[in-house]
Amino acid sequence: MATPDPNNGPAAIGQEWLRREFGSAVPAPAVESYIIQGARRTAVHGRRTLEFYPRQYETDGTVVSHLRFALRHEPIDLGVIVAVLKAMVPAELESWVRAEPTGAYSRRAWFLYETFTGRTLDLEDTRTGNYVEALDPERHIVADRRNSVRHRVIDNLLGGPGLCPTVRRTTRLTEQMGLHVDEEARVLIESYDPLILARAVNYLYTKETRSSFAIEGETPNASRTDRFIAALKAAPGFTPNKESLIQLQGEIVDPRYAAKDWRDFQNFVGETVGGYREEVHFICPRPQDVPGLMEAWITLMGRMVNHAVDPVVAAAVTAFAFVFNHPFADGNGRIHRFLMHHVLARRGYSPAGVIFPISAAILRDRRSYDQALETFSKPLAEHIDWHWTSQQEIAVTNDTGDLYRYFDATVFAEYLYDRVADTVRRDLKEELGFVAVFDQALTAVREIVDMPDRRASLFVQLCMQNGGRLSAAKRPQFPELSDVEIARLEAQVQQAISAETAEHPK
Repeated sequence: MATPDPNNGPAAIGQEWLRREFGSAVPAPAVESYIIQGARRTAVHGRRTLEFYPRQYETDGTVVSHLRFALRHEPIDLGVIVAVLKAMVPAELESWVRAEPTGAYSRRAWFLYETFTGRTLDLEDTRTGNYVEALDPERHIVADRRNSVRHRVIDNLLGGPGLCPTVRRTTRLTEQMGLHVDEEARVLIESYDPLILARAVNYLYTKETRSSFAIEGETPNASRTDRFIAALKAAPGFTPNKESLIQLQGEIVDPRYAAKDWRDFQNFVGETVGGYREEVHFICPRPQDVPGLMEAWITLMGRMVNHAVDPVVAAAVTAFAFVFNHPFADGNGRIHRFLMHHVLARRGYSPAGVIFPISAAILRDRRSYDQALETFSKPLAEHIDWHWTSQQEIAVTNDTGDLYRYFDATVFAEYLYDRVADTVRRDLKEELGFVAVFDQALTAVREIVDMPDRRASLFVQLCMQNGGRLSAAKRPQFPELSDVEIARLEAQVQQAISAETAEHPK
């Protein structure tokens, strides 16, 4: 193996060195390490983190030395590590383990090799030494403990060999988890009358449904809206298996496009440009890979939901892994967002009977949603060989399965945390406040003028939309009311708004 020369600029070390050395057709790790002349430092460029190490960290240029560096100093990128382990000579790893039979890094490498390649090295089971964790919990979000007795390694991976995203414990994510947005929501909810909460929640389900369809550029009819609301209300008890997913897909799409199985054709996500040219944004897994990916996804989901992984992280990992698998021709995006609600509800993060309208927060800042998705799709595209067929369909010609199995999901966990915080602090708060003001104002308005229900409701709504006053443009809609009556009614609406603001300041 060639040894990089640090005198000719920064020399890659660890996972980035391994990726380049083996010519692995996988995206670069989120954290890249380099040897430099100078002091230890970190440089962050958007989503990319560069770690610079002084010369004393330099390795001897062997695969094992770089693998050791990665396991010791870097957050693990399984896309890179699995590609390298599948390509390396098994004897190199066997020699390392024999030389260091109780070594933490040698045993972790051995465990990862046998777990992700499916091959067994010519080694006896380890019988001594403390158990070591497969992923460093100070660098990663990890799952509950499962012991691998052969290696004396604690398997704390989020998933298994068929699908195993990783999430780095970044400063930002740690801060987000420390905000306890779920507790904010509970405190807010408990400050309102249960009847107000019940009315607000009914609208929040409708808002989530309409927003989720709007993200896909669709406006559902009343029947589809009702079916999706019913699905969302049943989300806590949803069982994530093949049958239930196919049934859910059939309930939320046009019946003509209801699936009977996982898709058996190559699909992609894109748009038509200029009325005739297809622009491809994301190429989905090959159809032959979908059954295995979805079987592994179901296992991953069970691990995320039933173990002590942070609920928002669990929701992000399972939901984005699903949409990247894209197992259906239609409905993948809506199911992806439905799954966020399922996990949050199942884990007790969202209060019982209450939904956080995450799709509304996504829709408000659609660009950030697209940017998050592009952190996966753009690097992926560089490693997929595809072409258009004579039938104007996409054909993928290389093995791409692992690109969807092992990816860094940190961006998606951070993204979802932002959306959850936004929707709790905005949508949930605003809707509760709106209902509280509306009810108080409506009661007061009726005491002044005995108006029909629909007229009184319309008057209050129009005033609330204009800071408590009926606009000049809307005044002609109430010719039966005198200016004195209008002023008295407006005062009641303003009083209700002031009372709500004083009790629940923004």
